[in-house]
Amino acid sequence: MAKEFYLKHHSFHIKAIFTALKDIFEKNEYADKAIEKVMKANKYWDVKERGFVSDVTYDMVRNWRLLFVSAGIEADAKLSDRNLWMIFGTYLVFDGYDLPESNNYFKGLSEKKIVSQLEKFHKIRKIRESIPDWLDEMGSKEIGSDWDKVIRALNQKPTTVLRANSLKTNPKELQTLLEAENITDSTLISWSPDAVELKFQRNVFRTEAFHKGLFEVQDASSQMVSEFLNVQPGMRVVDACAGAGGKTLHLASLMKNKGRIIALDVKARKLEELKKRAARADVRIVETRAIDSSKVVKRLKDTADRLLLDVPCSGLGVLRRNPDSKWKLTLEEIERVKTLQKEILTSFSDITKVGGKMVYATCSILPSEGEEQVKWFLNSVGNKWNLLGEKRYSPDVYHADGFYMALLERVK
Repeated sequence: MAKEFYLKHHSFHIKAIFTALKDIFEKNEYADKAIEKVMKANKYWDVKERGFVSDVTYDMVRNWRLLFVSAGIEADAKLSDRNLWMIFGTYLVFDGYDLPESNNYFKGLSEKKIVSQLEKFHKIRKIRESIPDWLDEMGSKEIGSDWDKVIRALNQKPTTVLRANSLKTNPKELQTLLEAENITDSTLISWSPDAVELKFQRNVFRTEAFHKGLFEVQDASSQMVSEFLNVQPGMRVVDACAGAGGKTLHLASLMKNKGRIIALDVKARKLEELKKRAARADVRIVETRAIDSSKVVKRLKDTADRLLLDVPCSGLGVLRRNPDSKWKLTLEEIERVKTLQKEILTSFSDITKVGGKMVYATCSILPSEGEEQVKWFLNSVGNKWNLLGEKRYSPDVYHADGFYMALLERVK
């Protein structure tokens, strides 16, 4: 959609973007919630209008540091309307547009100067990719020479990926059904067997296919976590950090709705959402249990053929989808989740019976949350567990969210 149309006729769309940006950066709200609030305040907007406001807001958040400094605004400056218009004007030039001469909001902005600043700061990685200094230092230290490619990939716009519910359909059939609903831009992903990728952003939740439970929205690399656990029909499986159940539902489809899955989480409201999703997907083998005391986990000791630990993490592997989180995350928070990961590994691993298998997974790009945690665990339990394999889905290689997963077998 041409941005010139909105600049000329609909400055209130731009002001709605500014409202969302203020909520994100001054009130510390999550980007999706800030945008959702703007949408609710403008219920009369059509799909194109909503798409414009959402896309531009996310794109500006994704490139916030680069736009901020290239606009020549002081680091501690407030987000006044004047400063926001300067940042937005810089964004237009960054995005390849000329500043409209008829727009009084851009008076005083020089395209030539903006281009010069953008070219200058493009040479500085932490500004080019719009990340905090500490994150650039950590990424360079942990990932080394590949950090430049990884963070560049994480600063790109994500695609929408669906997981075909194999209890009801398959990826090729899902493509055909989506085409009947005028979604004709889908492709299959060779390395993720149930994945269907959409080239353009769509509100897939309004489709008949969604309401029939034919798919869930789930990134291709995330789908591979359940695949890695190698479940079989009839098994007893525990998903110990189930959340709203994306991977739980995938496990159920891989098990062909035969066996039993116990979905655990510390947040009961997420498990309620899982129940709704399971009903829509026709999943009948899931039992939910809120972790409201240590007894919940203790009662499950030595009972599972398979255990999934998709542990809380920094979320640095999903920055494409949550670009604002790089400004909300702190070193202290990363250290906190690392400690939590170790606690979960220690206290939950014995749910697996001898001879059973466990997958430890994180949506983080940091080895300190992945490979190093698994090494620590193996050293702490002696010869009780064996590492069968590891897989890292790096965003620069797979053009997907960053995920790490390890498959371990309990031998004693």
